[in-house]
Amino acid sequence: MKSGLPLLILLLFSAPGFAWGKEARMNEASSYPDPFNVVWTDPGPDSSASMPLGSGDVGLNVWVEAGGDLLFYIGKADAWSGQNQLLKLGRVRLSLAPNPYRQGLPFRQTLRLRQGDIEVQAGEPDSTILTRIRADVILPVVFLEVESRKPVEVRVSLEMWRETASLSGEDPNVALPAGSEDAVVPGKDRILWFHRNRTSIYPASMRLQGLGSLLSGLPDTLIHRTFGGMIRGEGFVGETPYSLKSVQPGKRFILAVHLLTMQTDTAQEWADRLEKQAERVEAVPAGKARNAHNRWWGDFWKRSRIGVSGPEPEIETLNRGYALQRFISACAGRGAYPIKFNGSLFTVDAREPGETGDADYRRWGGCYWFQNTRLAYWPMLASGDFDLMPPLFRMYRAMLPLARERTRLYFGHSGTFFPETLAFWGLYADDNYGMEREGKPVSHVDNTYIRHYHSGALELLAILLDYYAHTRDAEFIRETILPLAGGILDFYDKHYPRADGKLRFEPAQALETWQEAVNPLPEIAGLKWVLDGLLNLPPAQTGADRRAAWKRLLSELPPLPAGRENGQPFLKAASDILAPAMNSENPELYAVFPYRLYGVGKPEIAAAVETFRRRIYQGNEGWRQDPIQAALLGLAEPARQMVLQRFSTKHPGSRFPAFWGPNADWIPDQDHGTVGLMALQTMLLQAEGRKILLFPAWPENWDVSFRLHAPYKTTVEGVCRRGKLESLQVTPASRRKDVVLGSGIETEKPL
Repeated sequence: MKSGLPLLILLLFSAPGFAWGKEARMNEASSYPDPFNVVWTDPGPDSSASMPLGSGDVGLNVWVEAGGDLLFYIGKADAWSGQNQLLKLGRVRLSLAPNPYRQGLPFRQTLRLRQGDIEVQAGEPDSTILTRIRADVILPVVFLEVESRKPVEVRVSLEMWRETASLSGEDPNVALPAGSEDAVVPGKDRILWFHRNRTSIYPASMRLQGLGSLLSGLPDTLIHRTFGGMIRGEGFVGETPYSLKSVQPGKRFILAVHLLTMQTDTAQEWADRLEKQAERVEAVPAGKARNAHNRWWGDFWKRSRIGVSGPEPEIETLNRGYALQRFISACAGRGAYPIKFNGSLFTVDAREPGETGDADYRRWGGCYWFQNTRLAYWPMLASGDFDLMPPLFRMYRAMLPLARERTRLYFGHSGTFFPETLAFWGLYADDNYGMEREGKPVSHVDNTYIRHYHSGALELLAILLDYYAHTRDAEFIRETILPLAGGILDFYDKHYPRADGKLRFEPAQALETWQEAVNPLPEIAGLKWVLDGLLNLPPAQTGADRRAAWKRLLSELPPLPAGRENGQPFLKAASDILAPAMNSENPELYAVFPYRLYGVGKPEIAAAVETFRRRIYQGNEGWRQDPIQAALLGLAEPARQMVLQRFSTKHPGSRFPAFWGPNADWIPDQDHGTVGLMALQTMLLQAEGRKILLFPAWPENWDVSFRLHAPYKTTVEGVCRRGKLESLQVTPASRRKDVVLGSGIETEKPL
């Protein structure tokens, strides 16, 4: 075992030119580790060497071509095409003369996590050029700064791969050529471009899915959505509609890439709004803007950490993966819409076997799949990243009117249901719903994988309840929990028949695996967990009538499906399974996670452990939950093996060490990384109600320094070495009495 806690260690990997971090040491003043840096020591040939950067709404992939230029893709969380595809805004190329990126010259590219930016230093020793890029977390802009010891010429150009019109004159309302929705507008001192949705699938999809009568009351969210940007900077002049160049050589340049998405009546209105936005941004002094940006990232790294030391060679890979995945989530987690599981904002040119495409391509397209989307959000609770969670909540809250009317039209009763896979405004993907409708009732869904799959809504409520437990935000109960819970629970109450006074879930399915089942466990466990959680909310804020309805529905739940063999009980996916397996999930373990009915310190844990042991489908990639469930059951050794393996398994075609995938998703696979986050957190801390359990599934030979969050606005931080808890700070101090240590952990004095 290593002595002390070398949380951040300079580590050289077999991939040429890669370095991780710097010599680590604990910052005694702030009691948190200096964040990791990622360093390239030689340029990469293409976007496979890209580094991610983001503001929460804007995501960049940044790389330097060997012997060439610096480039970055721009993604944005609300850049939806008329076909419901999340598009890139474009690619920017920075060219310098003399070129510092010539092969053989010193080169260093650094992703600086504490500052939230990327620095590139390159060139001859006596004429080094420093380029710094940041997607500002406060202002809607990307800053590109160049500093040189000797005068340098700078050229910046916009590159597009979709069909693009270069509009004549200064009026962006000039009609676009047929088939093109992208335009570049010539200008004297700036590059101005946009994508404008002239068509939308929304009306046709609403009509296809039997909702045409709602069109007048539910406006199209795609039509005339316009997104793009403007690049300009002092000392630059237009060269072509696609490029700017410095008026004369200089030692310092700042370029601003202003970005905007809006639904506007005209493209000119969008351009005018972008101009006003840019003027406000440029009125902020550069130093003030940078300081505010740096403070945000400094606070982000202070609010949570896990740093592990252990004997395994993969331990630093684990530390690195944990920090970088949390960073990636923050880079994409504060936009208008939730994080996309299949690549987030960081897709690049696809080069997988059998799959090629430009940076707009992502497997599984533009829809959100709840089974995958949720996994980015669960670990935000323990890390205290509550500001990254509202986009998920807002999206589902905004869908309520459509979901309510769809339930009425499809099933003739009240309540709300959400498809497992849906567009951000709430519709099925057309091909999932079914394009050929002759002879089919409006409620019939062709795709059997999601035909009767409604239980994701219950897990959404579970996340909402945990968010409230942590934040104690009373307004969140009124504005989010109660509206969503009311419709979702009303659907379950009205949709399913009773048999002997109990709900009978049929027709139903147990996730995507068992597509014809009776009384699937996820429905029963989910309803029990959610109803118990709702009944634990403050009665004054929930009301007597609601509580009575919740208690009645709880009393009508059938028992969890279970079996027994050789006297040993275990859980089953459903009480009856009527068709072969079609996927590889373990629905029976939903009683462990996401619905924590079984776990460390809870009754009948032996049945859950046996269920885990008997699980049919075992795996540790992508969306598979095995390491989280192992940790919740106190199985330290399986959890240890799986988190090490998970953080050590990256996409071989990407240089960045936290670009996972593609697995069953895409690159970078957000499920793979975020399951790793939650698994490690859960090995270390499990909190429910007022109880805080520390080290419930912690390897005995791992040392750790940590700061995590628990319910009741609580933070827990400490240091454990060689099985002894050397320091523990619980805030507020009144919560210290609620801490329970896992077996094998000693302390110098009683808690």
